[in-house]
Amino acid sequence: MLLFCDNTLEAAASVWGILAASGVVVPISPLTRTDKLAWLLEHSGASALITERRLAPVFAPAIGRAPDLRTVLVSDPGGDPATAGQTDWASALAVETTDAPVLTSGETDLAAMIYTSGSTGRPKGVMLTHRNMVCAAESICQYLTLGDDDVVHGIMPLSFDYGLYQLLLSVRQGARLVLAPPFTLPGQVLKQAAAERVTFFPGVPTVFALLDELRGRTPWDLSSVRAVTSTAAALTGRHITTIRRVFPNARIFSMYGLTECKRCTYLPPEDLDRKPGSVGIAIPNTELWLIDEFEQRLGAHQVGQLVIRGPTVMRGYWRDPLETSRRLRPGPTPGEVVLYTGDLCRLDEDGYLYFVGRMDDIIKSRGEKVPPQEVEMVLSAIPGVRESAVIGVDDERLGQAVQAFVVLEAAAAVSEADLRRECRDKLEAFMVPTIIVIVPSLPRGANGKIDKLALRRPIERTTERLPDDAAQQAVFGEERVVRTGKVP
Repeated sequence: MLLFCDNTLEAAASVWGILAASGVVVPISPLTRTDKLAWLLEHSGASALITERRLAPVFAPAIGRAPDLRTVLVSDPGGDPATAGQTDWASALAVETTDAPVLTSGETDLAAMIYTSGSTGRPKGVMLTHRNMVCAAESICQYLTLGDDDVVHGIMPLSFDYGLYQLLLSVRQGARLVLAPPFTLPGQVLKQAAAERVTFFPGVPTVFALLDELRGRTPWDLSSVRAVTSTAAALTGRHITTIRRVFPNARIFSMYGLTECKRCTYLPPEDLDRKPGSVGIAIPNTELWLIDEFEQRLGAHQVGQLVIRGPTVMRGYWRDPLETSRRLRPGPTPGEVVLYTGDLCRLDEDGYLYFVGRMDDIIKSRGEKVPPQEVEMVLSAIPGVRESAVIGVDDERLGQAVQAFVVLEAAAAVSEADLRRECRDKLEAFMVPTIIVIVPSLPRGANGKIDKLALRRPIERTTERLPDDAAQQAVFGEERVVRTGKVP
């Protein structure tokens, strides 16, 4: 069942309703566009779509392209009655039944499928069993020491596995979860945190970069916050300084993981200053090691691919046996599989992990994964565009900014504004390029392929700030367009 909602009470209730009905939760970002939503509905084989009335312009054109879809449940308190083929939330709740749901799921059955972008340009459905998610929740609760008297601030989207797990962890431990709207105005979020006496504040580096822009203007009493958690990338010294200033009583947990196994490592708060840049040690009940290209284990200070072993490792990718066989391979114990992450890392002499890069060119921006191929497909489909290339460039606020290089057809009357408008129509806001460079040609290697390494070299450019877009702002974005540029 596909869940296409914001952080609402109905969305949270739907997660448990789906599981109680022995269904599979498929959370999708409410920023998803129509074409992609239609593809997700068809690819997942979803029998039900749970969504919001305000998203009708997106989902209405998509549902007709979903052959397996039987039910559309729309939540909108006080809204218009449901249209034909749809059921509104109030009508669904009004149905009386004395039949208790028949639970048929076992621990090896699927509980959730979370779509994550991949190197092919198409999202991959990560299949997670009940055992995967229960073991991940147990491990995370253990090292965080989350208790029934805690109050968790749900500022991360429920469609993001980090946000979804705030719900799962809170219910498991009996903690209270305070759902929040998208992180657009840091002051309002901190005001809510103070009013609700939040004790756990989950974020990503982009959130903490925005908090830094408050420049010390934090008049709210945030002394109740005893833990701040962060994932997606290692925290920088500036992020840590900001967190300590805003949340003076909080222990800071820097963490790292993949959707394919939820969480790999965490850095104990007492090691934050002793191991700068590290993403920590393996979480409880998980083992990790590094291998070279010949699959030989590596020692300290050698860079290799990270391999994860443990009960949190996914079942595989939905309807993608080839990619599953690439990532899940035989482990040391007969019959088990381990996860080949595709991430390049190194370990120090104490066994602390440091992230180096990705074996593919996935961009991680605003805590989200951006596949360059998906952005390139949209750009290259625009009339007047001959070809394009997309890379990630380091950005203190975003982690990585999405930068696009575009080659136009001769005499094509296509502006940067046109390119951006098309991207906004077809892509989630966090995928829209932050920087666009129109160039006469793209550098190529001896094999004829675009040389993205050459694209990373310094370019001559001028930048101009464009007016803020509400959707971009909702995912912590800043827009810049390069009016002219040269690639050496």
